Amino acid sequence: MTVKQNVRTDLALEEKEKFDSDQVEVKGVVLEENYNEKTEIRITRVEIETEKGAKSMGKPVGTYLTLEAGNMPEPDEDYHREISKEIAKCIGELIDKIKAEEGKSEIAALIVGLGNRKVTPDALGPFVVDNLSVNRHIIKEYGKYAMNLSSANSLSALVPGVMGQTGMETLEIVRGVVEETHPDVVIAIDALAARNSRRLNRTVQITDTGISPGSGVGNHRNGLNIESLGVPVIAIGIPTVVDAVTIVNDTMENLVHALEGSKTLKSMGSILKSYTNTEKQELIRELIAPHLNGLFVTPKDIDETMKQVSYTLSESLNLLFANETRI
Repeated sequence: MTVKQNVRTDLALEEKEKFDSDQVEVKGVVLEENYNEKTEIRITRVEIETEKGAKSMGKPVGTYLTLEAGNMPEPDEDYHREISKEIAKCIGELIDKIKAEEGKSEIAALIVGLGNRKVTPDALGPFVVDNLSVNRHIIKEYGKYAMNLSSANSLSALVPGVMGQTGMETLEIVRGVVEETHPDVVIAIDALAARNSRRLNRTVQITDTGISPGSGVGNHRNGLNIESLGVPVIAIGIPTVVDAVTIVNDTMENLVHALEGSKTLKSMGSILKSYTNTEKQELIRELIAPHLNGLFVTPKDIDETMKQVSYTLSESLNLLFANETRI
C-alpha cells in the first residue's frame, strides 16, 4: 500500500513511521535513532538523500533531526536545561556544516519567529524571540571586544507577524531584512502540526531544508528556504496541534484493542486491525467529513506549556550563540 495519508504532519519522523507501519520501503531515506537513558531524550535523524526519497516522503532532500522528551511540558527547570543543551547540540551541528561550507569561524544568524502572537498554539516563534539575547547591534556598534569576546556569532531577530496583520507575505518581509542585513543563515521558528497526539509539545524538529509557514494546518504560504532567500535556512519547530482525524484514529486504536479482548466482538476487532494506517485514516476521514475536516485540536494547558517550551528553545539558542571564546 503506497497511497499517501492526507492527515497533516510537519514531522519527517512521522512520515517515515507511516511507511514503516505499512511495510513499505522508502529508498533514499535513512533513519538513525539514539536514546539517552539518563536524560530520557530520544534523538532521531532522518536523512532524505535522493529526489525519489523526497517525493515519497513529501519533503525536500536534507537532514531532519527530531528530539523527543516525554516530560518536556513539565515545569522542571533542571530537565528543561538538559533539553536546551541537546537542542543546542543539534542546531550547532547544522550551523557547523554551514560554517565549514562558507569557510567561516564566526557566523551571523537571523532568527525569524513565525506565527501569530495572539493565537497561543501559533505563538511559538514570537515567544522564543522575546527571550533571545540578540547582540548584532552591539557587535556592529562596538565590536566583539566590547562583549569581552575574541570570537562572537552575530544574532539578530525578527517577528514578521502573519498576513492578516501586515498585509504582506512573510517571505516578502524576511527577504527584505535578509537583503539589508546580510546574515549567513536564517533560523526560522514555527509551531507545527503532528499526526500523533503524544508528540504535542514533547517534540522538537530541526532541519536544514527551510520551512513553509502555515503548512501544518493547510494554510500554505511561500516557503523560506535557500532558493527564496539566497542563504541557508534552518527550521525549528514544535508540534502544538493535531488534526481531528488523528484524535479519532487514536480512539479507533483503543477500540481495536478493546474488541480483541471481547469474545463476542473479537472478529470485528480483527477486521479493523487488518487495515493499514493509511486505510484507517481514509476511513475515518470519510466518516467525519465534512463536519470535522479542517478542525485542529490543542491541549487545554497550552498557555502555560507554550511559555515553558518557548523558553527552553530560546535558551538553547542563547547557549549556542553565547558559548564563545572569552578574551
